[in-house]
Amino acid sequence: MTSLQDDIVARFIRYVKIDTESDEFSTAVPSTAKQYDLLNLLVEELTNMGAADIVLTDYAVVYATIPATIEAAAPTVAFFAHVDTSPAFSGANVKPIIHQNYDGSPIVLSGNTDLVINTENSPYLAQKIGEDIITTDGTTLLGADDKAGVAIVMSLAAHLLANPQIPHGPIRVAFTPDEEIGRGVSNVKLADVAADVAYTLDGGVRGEVIYETFSADKAIVKIAGVAAHPGYATGKLVNALYLAGKFLNKLPQRDQTPETTQGRQGFVHAYEVKGTATAVEIHLILRDFEREGLAAHGNLIKQIVAELQAEEPRATMSCEIIEQYRNMRYWLENDMRPVEIARTAVESLGIKVVSSPIRGGTDGSRLTEMGLPTPNLFTGMQNFHSPTEWVSVQDMVLATEICLEIAKLWAEEK
Repeated sequence: MTSLQDDIVARFIRYVKIDTESDEFSTAVPSTAKQYDLLNLLVEELTNMGAADIVLTDYAVVYATIPATIEAAAPTVAFFAHVDTSPAFSGANVKPIIHQNYDGSPIVLSGNTDLVINTENSPYLAQKIGEDIITTDGTTLLGADDKAGVAIVMSLAAHLLANPQIPHGPIRVAFTPDEEIGRGVSNVKLADVAADVAYTLDGGVRGEVIYETFSADKAIVKIAGVAAHPGYATGKLVNALYLAGKFLNKLPQRDQTPETTQGRQGFVHAYEVKGTATAVEIHLILRDFEREGLAAHGNLIKQIVAELQAEEPRATMSCEIIEQYRNMRYWLENDMRPVEIARTAVESLGIKVVSSPIRGGTDGSRLTEMGLPTPNLFTGMQNFHSPTEWVSVQDMVLATEICLEIAKLWAEEK
């Protein structure tokens, strides 16, 4: 599908050049106004291609409909992608580079020659010889997470609208903000989605059909010390920074951390500390595949806080556990039809299905919990959240073709 490939590449390059980094500490919706730069562009492009029911909601989600091409009733299928990029690294002034017909040699990033992508630090690259690889120059994120998904869904919509001979039921497309900070579908109303089943395009390697994700909570520990002039602090000063250090030292160091876990093991991850000798705030994320494991992580944090509070009653310490998302498997295992149809679509193109649990989450985790079954599909993106991020053009094309097959297969369902 040369025309489809050209369309995907053009869209992807256009989208990644738009800075859409989200901000965890903003209370606005979306968290950064610049996400509207891409959301508004998507509205314009959907209008020009002839989509129906286009709307940009007051909670910053774009919806549109690709009308059915069959007369028989069929389930409505939605395809989701998120427009924001991770705050972990800058997504401004992205300079995408296309490495055509990749030959297997190390890819040195021209803007930072200390950064090299090779088959040792990115083993999936060994499967991409002969394909076209897109990277940045090494000074920013690429933004394939999730603008690869955005390009795939938009190319899907354009292709279906340009080829009404393809049999399919009603198709909904949706583009969300703030997924990277855990708020992508916080304000979504299922009545607005208006679909029976959905898929997120937010996965990695070719063939992924994901129906199991982490369950996730966030913890915020606050420590208020007692202020005093350091020259006259004897018996008075309670240093919140020292208590924060004690808290961090009591966390697991040799296990239950991101760097010491893999597979189905969960973890506790302290990722930000901010404050002064008077008051400190510590942010942590808790991850596990099972409810019991996630609860145990939260209880550990609370226990450490209680111990420190008992040791130093003059301080004031608190721990807040904030629910983020849950393993979509809890609901999908009750009706695996959305997963099986996606697997059939993947296999129909001669691709091996990959359904390993992912050590992360997607908008689909929350959507599934809300009542809209939403497995996650691959896009080809790799090394996301880092300046060595890359994606295969051919993976994006195949993901689009699989979405086309999914649309046709659901049209046969009653």
